[in-house]
Amino acid sequence: MENKTTILNLTEDEFVHSGTRACTGCGLSIVYRMGVKALGKDSILVVPPSCLTMLQGIYPVASAKLPSINVTFASTGAAATGVRAAMKALKKDNVNVVAWAGDGGTGDIGIQALSGACERGEDLIYICYDNEAYMNTGVQRSGTTPKGVLTTTTPIVGKLQEKKDIPAIIAAHGIDYVATASAAYPLDLYDKVKKATTLSGTKYIHVHTPCPPGWSFDTRYTIKIGKLAIKTGLFDLYEIENGAFQLTGPSKRLVGKERKPVTDYFNTQGRFKSLDEEMVKTVQDQVDAKWANY
Repeated sequence: MENKTTILNLTEDEFVHSGTRACTGCGLSIVYRMGVKALGKDSILVVPPSCLTMLQGIYPVASAKLPSINVTFASTGAAATGVRAAMKALKKDNVNVVAWAGDGGTGDIGIQALSGACERGEDLIYICYDNEAYMNTGVQRSGTTPKGVLTTTTPIVGKLQEKKDIPAIIAAHGIDYVATASAAYPLDLYDKVKKATTLSGTKYIHVHTPCPPGWSFDTRYTIKIGKLAIKTGLFDLYEIENGAFQLTGPSKRLVGKERKPVTDYFNTQGRFKSLDEEMVKTVQDQVDAKWANY
């Protein structure tokens, strides 16, 4: 899928007030603003404890203009299933039911309920913003934290395990639509969320979301660092629709071309300072092997 939306034809509708509780430079602020633009006014959000809970705020001073239900950490997929059943009973099938959670609430604590919703083929959209740690509670490692990254629970040598590939796990359920996106490419994200609203069944979108305080970089570099993740090939933009995989946008244009070395990405963030040359070479070899298959 190539971008169809440009800055010239992007809707001017806004569903987020100008003030939020997000950190300066927050990648989620971009992801959320563009995502709800694509969803439109006929949408209900289901959100577990996360940075998004903070960004949206608490009634009566909430930043969001859309109805949002705060649920327990482990129940997002199940709660969204219940909301969809309620909309069906009310004959409001036109309403988008959207589960929106972080990587911990998706790939760790919430994966059981999400897997159940996928297995049943529930008619909902699930958006995971992946900032690669439990940022809201103090930067603890999560399943999607990359190997070697320093967090408050892996403070000396970094995380010892590889990053969990959540989109691949969800795709293994055989749902009709799985996509990845990035805060650094908001129009690509917009088009994928918009597309998800036109499809039935369970739709899953996994969004790479830079976090200045958690990743240890200056707040003005959020977009630059997000783009480097794509240009180095560490994070890929793609769609899996009805089982067919295809790279999209900037990732598609990288096929057959020279990518930036992974060190260009690692050197921008304090969380990677424990990586030694051997580990960096291992990661570069892994990325090269992945792209050789593309």
